[in-house]
Amino acid sequence: MMRQKVLIVSTMILLLISFFTLPMDVQAKTISEYEQEVAKYTAELEAKKENLAKNEAEVQAILKKIKEIEGQIAAAEEEIEALQKEIDESEIEIQRKSEESKNIISYYQISNGENSYLEYVFGATDITDMIYRMSIVEQLTEYNDKVMRELEALIKRNQERQVELKAKEDELNTLKEELLAEEARIQADSKYIKESMPGIQEQINSARDSVQYYKSLGCGADEDIQKCEYRIAQASGGSLPSVGFFSRPIPYGYMVRGMYSGHMGYDMSSSNRNIPVYPIAAGSIHKIYTDTCTSDYWCQRQGFWCNGNAKIVVVKHNYNGRYIYSSYVHLSSYGDIWEGQYVSRDKIIGYMGTTGCSTGEHLHLEIADCHWKDGGCNYNSTKWARGYVDRLIDPGSLINFPGSWSNR
Repeated sequence: MMRQKVLIVSTMILLLISFFTLPMDVQAKTISEYEQEVAKYTAELEAKKENLAKNEAEVQAILKKIKEIEGQIAAAEEEIEALQKEIDESEIEIQRKSEESKNIISYYQISNGENSYLEYVFGATDITDMIYRMSIVEQLTEYNDKVMRELEALIKRNQERQVELKAKEDELNTLKEELLAEEARIQADSKYIKESMPGIQEQINSARDSVQYYKSLGCGADEDIQKCEYRIAQASGGSLPSVGFFSRPIPYGYMVRGMYSGHMGYDMSSSNRNIPVYPIAAGSIHKIYTDTCTSDYWCQRQGFWCNGNAKIVVVKHNYNGRYIYSSYVHLSSYGDIWEGQYVSRDKIIGYMGTTGCSTGEHLHLEIADCHWKDGGCNYNSTKWARGYVDRLIDPGSLINFPGSWSNR
């Protein structure tokens, strides 16, 4: 009995964990919520502009500081130049005094031998001459000592000056490094602010377009836009409301590759490998199916490894009075959808994956004005009409796809 209770409790816990970890679909937005987004993004943009203005003021202050530093650098360079001149002059004086000292010693080697001293002194003719000669020797000795002291002082001063010169050079280098650091900080800060502003403006424009579009349909301010569009579609005999604009199918990501010969749509991916996928515009779920490239000549020719059936959703849109079809390929799983269901652009129709003929997680988006799965055309061209491949539409002609994006 106890074992059965433990099993029941464990099962309930697992179910609760599964409930909270499964991807949850969200209710479609209302016009009021889009208007709130407009207000939010507008306030954010204004804050960015204020920060940019503040940064520009800071730039001016820093430029003033840079000018002051440059003045200090110029003054330091002048001082270094003058100091070097003094050092050069000191070197000349040192050389002169050295030569003078040598001449004195050469002239009278009073410090190198007692015989010279005695020979000079005792060579006097009388006592007066001896006193005179002794005085001369003393004066020469004192003068030579004085010359040597001056020489030592000049050498010491020269060494001190060289230390001072090195200190000035270090100070100059420090000032230059500070200057470069300030310049780099200014450039990085300004670049960050300016690069973030276009994305915010794009979000404002998108939210404003949504407000205008749903108001034009007659949706109430607090009415779920998906229910509103469904209500309008039913009132008009089940036909789809005409879409006013298109959005990117994933909220953030980057382009992998576009259309070219043999590649019929746009490939995009994201750092979130299981990111939700949305319709590019409101419409109805035309087809939910799996497809495989095992029998597809093009895929076999490319040598791709097919890891199973590709999960695909096709959405049908009313665009300027004609139907177009958007296909979302390589999904890992489907959203809470069924064929014939009316969906808004905010309805999750699946999650990005790598099913089918794929080498990694990405979303392949195709758009055409017909679809070969009961959409009014065959896959290939026929004798009587152009086929699906010939009626493809470049997604970039309807949707802006930059290299990367952070909003739809």
